[in-house]
Amino acid sequence: MQGQAGGPPLILMPAHDSHSSAADATRASGSLQAIGLGKTFGRRAVVQDVSLSVDSGEVVGLLGPNGAGKTTSFYMIVGLIPADTGRILIDHHEVTGIPMHRRARLGLSYLPQDASVFRRLTVEQNIRAVLELQRDSQGRALSAAALEERLESLIDELQIEHIRRNMAISLSGGERRRVEIARALATHPRFILLDEPFAGVDPIAVIEIQRIVQFLKGRNIGVLITDHNVRETLGICDRAYIISEGRVLTSGHPSEIVDNEAVRQVYLGKNFRM
Repeated sequence: MQGQAGGPPLILMPAHDSHSSAADATRASGSLQAIGLGKTFGRRAVVQDVSLSVDSGEVVGLLGPNGAGKTTSFYMIVGLIPADTGRILIDHHEVTGIPMHRRARLGLSYLPQDASVFRRLTVEQNIRAVLELQRDSQGRALSAAALEERLESLIDELQIEHIRRNMAISLSGGERRRVEIARALATHPRFILLDEPFAGVDPIAVIEIQRIVQFLKGRNIGVLITDHNVRETLGICDRAYIISEGRVLTSGHPSEIVDNEAVRQVYLGKNFRM
């Protein structure tokens, strides 16, 4: 089936249509911050005083052993679960107490580990469904012409023209991620949170996803990644945070993380190599 294999190599380049350029020009530098996050389940403090930040155009990893609290921290930032203590800010605007859909309107996009496409729709229909919900600066639905222009721009940017009429259920893991990114970009996000993007994909798809992340960085979008695939994640991060026993053990450049003796003891192991 077309699109399952043998598609063009993914060399993503931003499209230069007027709508996309205008959006990029207005996407100012900013930051996503979590300050002193805490979460308790029953009597167990799962997350304690976790602070982290992601700047525009920066790729940041959130890593740690199973049960360390990284997923809970990630979900508090997304808005999937409430924080018991601490604050979450988007460009210095407090969003701690607001629901996930309102955080999305402020530029926070979330891609879950599980497929988030409509499996019984085509690739084009999946993207169009998101665009039909978008509004212009006056709060009006996009005109038919503007919607079509944006649709073609996203298909071109993510290089999915060859699969645009394929049903989403037929896509490979890497292709599905491209479509999910196209849907996310339709909302003009400033920050994208990727939950286990490397889980369950083959080596070719891993390379595609790494290129997609670099593409997002080139669009000045901040990216926060949590994943169990340490080597692949550190390989594309500018910085990373290591969570252990509910707290930030350390943070820094991937090379600093790998060389940290405490990280090797509790997480990477003494023989880990990039």
